[in-house]
Amino acid sequence: MTPAIQYFDLIVIGAGPAGSAAARTAAAQGLRTALVDKARFPRDKLCGGGFTGRAARYFREIFERDLPPEFDSKTAVALYGFGEKLGVIADIPPVYLTMRFTLDDLLFRLATEAGAQDFTGQRIVHMAPETGRVVLNDTELRAPVVIGADGINSPTARALFGRPFDPEEVGFALECEAPPVDPDAILRIDMGAAEWGYGWSFPKAESHTVGVGGVHSRNPDLKAIMRAYMTEFDIAPDMRIKGQYLPFGRARKRPGRANVLLAGDAAWLVDPVTGEGIAYAMKSGQQAALAARDALARHEPGAALMLYRHRLRPITQAMRHANLVRLLIYWGPLQRGFVRAARGSGHLRHDYMRLLGGEIEYSDLMRRLFRRLPGYLLRASGLKQTVQSDT
Repeated sequence: MTPAIQYFDLIVIGAGPAGSAAARTAAAQGLRTALVDKARFPRDKLCGGGFTGRAARYFREIFERDLPPEFDSKTAVALYGFGEKLGVIADIPPVYLTMRFTLDDLLFRLATEAGAQDFTGQRIVHMAPETGRVVLNDTELRAPVVIGADGINSPTARALFGRPFDPEEVGFALECEAPPVDPDAILRIDMGAAEWGYGWSFPKAESHTVGVGGVHSRNPDLKAIMRAYMTEFDIAPDMRIKGQYLPFGRARKRPGRANVLLAGDAAWLVDPVTGEGIAYAMKSGQQAALAARDALARHEPGAALMLYRHRLRPITQAMRHANLVRLLIYWGPLQRGFVRAARGSGHLRHDYMRLLGGEIEYSDLMRRLFRRLPGYLLRASGLKQTVQSDT
């Protein structure tokens, strides 16, 4: 039986934060939008659930409402670096915590309420995104522009480039949902808990989310690292652990091709320092939808990628700056300098949290770091400590 054909202006594949932001934006702009996902919502997804100030700002802008009241809010964090406690930072800009089960369902519902047509719960049988064809079990969707917001294992990216990611560059994360702890417990972030990665402890009202993530090729036994990390919080070793590839590092040089755009994890838009992906997912989804709108208005669907790359520049530039910061933190010869500087400098720790809170950008942090770079390098070499002890 030949599937019935339905025509749209835009097909969005993936209904997570990137896809729902894209679908809501497109529908609000008057585009006939199809929203496709193999899952039915609500559905679970591995994610720490940290919702930063930047994410909160994008959420309010794109979905035009305030944060749900059930979001947990934390204003203090214990910061660790490479096994050493760097300090507890109080009175930080709020960091919100949520469960992806409820967050993604909310965003999906807001997208469909705006007019996006629901094609969730259906697997893709065949796709040829560059020709604007996506075939489901009993329906064939066609549109001049396609947005792939379908995660790190993106079928859209596979259709364009032959594989969704380079296994030598991709990250990997493990996570468990433990029983709730003291609701007043503070956040904990461990930079260097894994090689070129981090660990997190996010106490929420519903659960205690604990995980570690790092560059996959540098962490051959990440499960052992995760088990050891769980003991830090007295979590039973038989607790179920989930795993997921993590696209943090460098954004894709080409986030799509002509009339096909990649957003969120599919475009590798994850902060390489904090590991946060929700904020850039929502923002890239919005920008992809606006690029699609502009390309269609010009009657040039093939111009969508050019327009999208222009709109993505603030994010890709921030990620370039973030990779320089990441080098200062994780590169072996500089690790000692980072630990000593962060332990001795409240300004550095607060700048990091202001970054999470969305109060400053990586360009601001870079300027601050470069002003401190001479002392940072002295700490890395141990000379500063020697000079101070001699005097």
